[in-house]
Amino acid sequence: MRTFISCLGTETNTYSPIPTGLATYQDTMLFRGDATAHPASFYSAPLHLWRRLAEARGHEVVEGLATFAEPAGPTTRSVYEAFREELLGEIRAALPLEIVLVNLHGAMVADGEDDCEGDILARIRALVGPDVVVGAELDLHCHVTPRMVRAATALVIYKEYPHIDVQERAAELFALCADAAEGRTHPVMALAPLHMVGIFGTTSEPLRSFVGRLQSFEGQAGILSVSFGHGFPYADVADVGASMLVVADGDMGKAAELAEQLGREAWAMRDAIASRRMPLDAALDAALAHDGHPVVLADVADNAGGGAASDSTFVLRRILERGITNVASGLYWDPIAVRFCIEAGEGATFDLRVGGKAGTSSGDPLDLRVTVRRIIHEARQTFGPSTNPLGDLAWVSTAGGIDLVLNTVRVQTFHPDSFTQLGIDLGAKRLVIVKSMHHFFAGFAPIASKVIHIAGPGALPSDYAAMVFTKRPDPFWPAVADPHGPDGPRATIRSTDRD
Repeated sequence: MRTFISCLGTETNTYSPIPTGLATYQDTMLFRGDATAHPASFYSAPLHLWRRLAEARGHEVVEGLATFAEPAGPTTRSVYEAFREELLGEIRAALPLEIVLVNLHGAMVADGEDDCEGDILARIRALVGPDVVVGAELDLHCHVTPRMVRAATALVIYKEYPHIDVQERAAELFALCADAAEGRTHPVMALAPLHMVGIFGTTSEPLRSFVGRLQSFEGQAGILSVSFGHGFPYADVADVGASMLVVADGDMGKAAELAEQLGREAWAMRDAIASRRMPLDAALDAALAHDGHPVVLADVADNAGGGAASDSTFVLRRILERGITNVASGLYWDPIAVRFCIEAGEGATFDLRVGGKAGTSSGDPLDLRVTVRRIIHEARQTFGPSTNPLGDLAWVSTAGGIDLVLNTVRVQTFHPDSFTQLGIDLGAKRLVIVKSMHHFFAGFAPIASKVIHIAGPGALPSDYAAMVFTKRPDPFWPAVADPHGPDGPRATIRSTDRD
């Protein structure tokens, strides 16, 4: 049996001012047929696992393109089409195949193509024919579209946010697809759009228990996999929003029934699972009133993982205006400032312009008198079982007791080691401010006395009712109280409805 493995994706914020071109893919991850010969990153980890599992079953593994870009604006058309044709050419050259596995995202948009994953999967299906098993792993923040459901044999979505279960879902997808290729199962999929737009963390109740409930159906009564796709709200595309996906063994009625049942349950808890964020000054007030160190605050509006620049100055400016001290904050994507720090050298004190460079959503730059405490070249940070590049790091401190971490690779803050490898003692800080939406939680919650999410200004606003979608045809919550009508969520998209 021959199994093809690959990766192509990004998460696209169509409102982001940052274009996504070839350099962004090269900076994040670009391997041509040899990703598994290099250390696993967040994006390549599924390929490492698929290779091991496939070879353990005696499969011949053919490895293709593996590339991913840090979230930003739409991918340029020429780059997208070049990668897509490269991937399709590799699959064509590898035929005959029994299994094709692709690590995608589910919210990739290119110039001229709003549904990149649907386009990729439909073209793969047309190339390999109806009998080859085609599986894709998707990020939890995906737009699951009719083309994706109809083209794939199986789709498996992360269940956790933060995404700590990437490897578990990769294993789930492989087992599902390998069993199908061996004729043990006959997967069919049903999708129920929920008409909900927002961000929903799985670290607190009731969603924490709901994840377990989804898993309780798997392996029972012919249900192979259950996924709750949360959607990615910062994309003006037709299928933006949450959905419930069920894969069953040959029984479409059973898949549709369970998708609708669980979709109604998710819809019923919509208010309880919505993100809880505080306006900037209220968040700072709550942090200062808390008795304990450190309080970790998330600058969610400047999350690089959602397409922001990670160089906004709104929160830092307010801290300076209020005279708050004993603060650590990062990661600030500012290659120019890092270059100046490297040139000045460790121990140097000089005037440095920080942040505010990418556009209006970044605010104005701040001119600070800083001392360069430490420089690290080609640094990495931890996320789950993988480590991920940060580029060059610079730790600078102000006379007012604020420590900033600047870096040259635009990426959100995942883990405390993005600070501690420089020598910063986070436990001694009053406030630690991280540029991340929720992925930081897995690493920072164990050291935090309290965690607060800030609803501040920036590229990722928190008022989802006010989001402007020009391409979505249907109303959505929270802009509309009940967009479903009396019947609730329905499984209107099925894999048997082939184009």
